[in-house]
Amino acid sequence: MDRRQFLTASSVGVAATVAGCMGSPLSSTETDSTDPGSAADGDGDVDDGEITVSASGEVEAEPDKAIVDIGVEASGDTADEVTSALSTGADRLRTAFDDLGIPDENIEEGRYRVHPNHTRDGETDGFEGAHSFEVTLTDTSRVGEVIDASVEAGANNIGRVNFTLQEESKSELRKDAIDAALANADEEASHIADNREVELEGTTSVTTGDVRVHTVRYDNMSAEDSAGNAAPPTEINADPVTVSASATVTYEFAT
Repeated sequence: MDRRQFLTASSVGVAATVAGCMGSPLSSTETDSTDPGSAADGDGDVDDGEITVSASGEVEAEPDKAIVDIGVEASGDTADEVTSALSTGADRLRTAFDDLGIPDENIEEGRYRVHPNHTRDGETDGFEGAHSFEVTLTDTSRVGEVIDASVEAGANNIGRVNFTLQEESKSELRKDAIDAALANADEEASHIADNREVELEGTTSVTTGDVRVHTVRYDNMSAEDSAGNAAPPTEINADPVTVSASATVTYEFAT
């Protein structure tokens, strides 16, 4: 988590409303999500002596969890033939996972299906099926190793790789994202107060929400690319995961 960093405030949108003296309410609303300072007239709250600011904040960190979709596909003349092939393939994958030292609790059964193929005339032309697993890794550097070992064991369907955060990391970054949103709200409120020549005296209410983890996903990886003795080891370098939050803060001011 050493690479965690707050994103620049210029990448975050804010909106603010100001309530001034009775009879002359002032308000501003966001018009450009890349420029927190840009504003246009709007229908703001009309509460004397208060400034209400809505702001967003983001933090980012290297992912510390990866979920890999790995499976086998088969086709044949009969359903029994396909079922047998899938069973053999799944057993070989389970053995490969065990040899890799992946705990059983980190391996979940994914999709399993066997169905007939139909011609345009509605006749049955053989059967096909698939059996997949969701493999969770807490060491994201092993994703390529696990993919290569799975392909060697017979996997012919490497699907989605989803890079995300473990629960402890999510909780920590959630707080950091809220802190970033509140810091942006404070900065915006101070700017508005200076512009209106008033002095902030304190916070009267705070509401937070929309804390989201933006994962990094790779789809539809090719098993053929990892097959063969001459193929180089698979390497996947994931981009940082982003956690965002929003906050609405009301400040009291004195003229």
